[in-house]
This record gives sequence, structure tokens and C-alpha cells, in this order.
Amino acid sequence: MQVTETLNEGLKRGYSMVLTAKELDDKVTEKLKEAQPEIEMKGFRKGKVPLPLLKKQFGQRVLGEAMQEAVDGAMSKHFEDSGDRPAQEPSVKMTNEDWKEGDDVQIEMTYEALPEIPELDLKKVSLERMVVKADEKDVDEALSNLAESAQDFADRKKGSKSKEGDQVVIDFVGSVDGEEFEGGAAEDYPLVLGSNSFIPGFEDQLIGVKEGEEKDVNVSFPEEYQAAHLAGKEALFKCTVKAVKEPKAAEINDDLAKKFGAEDLDALKGQVRERLEAEYAGAARAVVKRSLLDQLDDMVSFELPPAMVEAEAKQIAHQLWHDDNPEVQGHDHGEIETTEEHTKLAERRVRLGLLLAELGKRAEVQVTDAEMTQAIMNEARQYPGQERQFFEFVQQNPQMQQQMRAPIFEEKVVDYVLELATVKDKEVSKDDLQKAVEELDKE
Repeated sequence: MQVTETLNEGLKRGYSMVLTAKELDDKVTEKLKEAQPEIEMKGFRKGKVPLPLLKKQFGQRVLGEAMQEAVDGAMSKHFEDSGDRPAQEPSVKMTNEDWKEGDDVQIEMTYEALPEIPELDLKKVSLERMVVKADEKDVDEALSNLAESAQDFADRKKGSKSKEGDQVVIDFVGSVDGEEFEGGAAEDYPLVLGSNSFIPGFEDQLIGVKEGEEKDVNVSFPEEYQAAHLAGKEALFKCTVKAVKEPKAAEINDDLAKKFGAEDLDALKGQVRERLEAEYAGAARAVVKRSLLDQLDDMVSFELPPAMVEAEAKQIAHQLWHDDNPEVQGHDHGEIETTEEHTKLAERRVRLGLLLAELGKRAEVQVTDAEMTQAIMNEARQYPGQERQFFEFVQQNPQMQQQMRAPIFEEKVVDYVLELATVKDKEVSKDDLQKAVEELDKE
């Protein structure tokens, strides 16, 4: 195939490619010869159908496939010979729209090449990493929160009225149109008022009841209720209040520790301390990563593919617009104009994205199957009961796989750079770390 350069400006490239009629015909013949041994036709033994007859019968069908393969082959050879790497999928179109069989095929290919990324001496990167130790006050506060989440309930003074947050122990029998229904009755049922675990309106009507009181609760089942025969129906629940209990935080002792799987209180404190310091370390990593990216951004300068910057700027503008207009859920709004600020941020993101990708390529950073599987499993937990379907969806969707692989790859490249950089740990307070994290959100 004849390939002629038509554009070479900055990172923009253009080529005219001519697939001659003979080359195309030879390609069709080659494909028919490959298929010939398996073709059967009336009057001929399998594999013995003459090539001219095959061409007459199947030539038109094979023509498009042969043309596509020839173009793909020419593109692959061009990129191999030139060393170019397209920033995005090349634009390929046929220019002689009046083409007919027997004519040469004229094709135009345009793309933006990825720039050459300069070598960096990563040992020149100097960073300070915040380290926060969990003090006794932090641990005690976390333990208090655990005790509150593991709250018990104690009987209120006899004759006290129930309040939201209290637990009422009730017997109840439900009926629709005077008929009791299956699953509509229970005894000694502990119901926390305000938990929204019952039909809407049920718990509200039990606020203000006393021990020993009988209460009729009238509610309507939701229209989308899971039991179709009850959906939208009005129901009466006859309730007997057997106890009214107030919430009481669990005591911070060995029994609380055992509730959370620890051997004793000291062991639970150790676990809490480790969890807190892991959280602090995660926040400190976000701060040091931003500092690292800032330094890398200052260290490099290279031409950026305009289309990549434009696409990124549009995405940034779109996301920020939705952040400012949370009531708009869909994307059927007018076009959102990009500003100089959007473009400047896009340039930084594209530059750093290309740089990290190149650093990872040179360092042969790979995302393992085990890391991908773990990431998919973590994401799948957000869809209770549909984990299997989510896993299968990701396996069948290469674009989704790439979206999940990209952040893992980036973090591994950051780890690689941090290993080479000069990083000094500095012990700071939790408040100092919090301020640094808040500054990240402002930028």
C-alpha cells in the first residue's frame, strides 16, 4: 500500500494511503483460497469449488473484510516503522466516495502523536511526609463511638412515654380488610423507634406509648411493596406494648471488646490505634502525592496533544457544572463552555497523566490479575446481592476494566517514584494533617 505524508505540524499527523485495485483483488483471492478447503457447493466435492466460481459467489462478501484488513495492516506497519504512538484512535476515512469495484481505494488517516517524554532524575525529588500518632484522646473517642454503636437498652421508669430512639417491645397482629395475613404477626418484637425498619408511618404512631398500653396502628403498604397482594393496601396492626426501653451506651470494658472480636479491652485499644493510624497514613499519602505531582509538573515541559486537552477540559467543565447544579441528574442539558481555567487544569492533568504512564512503562509497572480481582470484589460489595452480576459485567466490558485498572496503575507508579525520591518523615498533630487535607480540597 502506498503511504504519503500530508501533515506534520507539532503532534498532528496526516497520511494519504492508496490501496490499489490489484492489491485488493489479491487480498480477496488470498482469503478465498484460505476458505476454499472448507467450502461445499452443489456439483462439487468439498474443497474442490473452482476459485473463479468462489469469487463470483462470495467475492462481494469478502471485499469489505479484505479492505479492512489491508488498512489495519498498513496502519500497524506505519506505527511500527515510524515509532509514533497515537494519543487517541486515529481518524480513518475513504476519500473517493464514488469508488466502485476495480478502482483503487484512497484513504486518509489523521491522528495526534504522543509526545516524547523527557527523562527525569527522580532522585532530585524531595518530599516531606506527615506522620501522625494516635494519642490516648483519639483512642478514647473512637472507643466511645464504638460503645455508642453497640448500645444496649434499659427499661424506662414505669409509666414513661416512649421517645424516638427508644426501643419498644411489642406483640402485634396485622389485618387487611378484617383478614389477618401471613407474616403480619409477632410476639416480643424489639422495635427501635426511628429505625425505619417497619412500614412508613408505623413507628411514628408508637411514639408516646406506655408499657401495658394497647395501640391500633393504621398504615398503608407502599405501592411498590415486595408482597404484591399487599401493595397499596390499608392495614390495621393491633399492638400491645410490653416494654419501653431507653438507649444506653455499652460500657467500655472487656465485654465490649469481645463484641468486636477482640480478646480484651487492651487488644481492642490496640486495634483501634492501628485503624486510626492507618486512616492518618492514608490522608498523609494524599498530601504527599499532591506535593509529588506538583514537583513533577514543575520538572517537565513537553507539547500536549490538543484533542486530549480539549476532551479533558470539556469533562472538567461538565463535572464542575453538575457539582454546581446537583438537581440536574441527566445529561440532556445544553453544551457547557470551557473556560481558560478548565483548560489550564486539563493541561496539568494530561501532562501528568502522560508522564506517569511513561514512567510506569519505563519501570515495567504492571497491574496483576490478583490486584484487579481484589479491586472488582471491593467495588462489587457496593451492590449487595448482585456481586456476581457485577463481576461478570466487568469481565465482559474492556472499557470498565480499563477504568478500574488506571487508578491502580497510577498508585503503583507513585509508589515507584516515592521509593526513588528523598522522603523525610515529619511527626505532626492530627490538626496539622487535617489542615493539609483541607487545603487539597481548596485547590
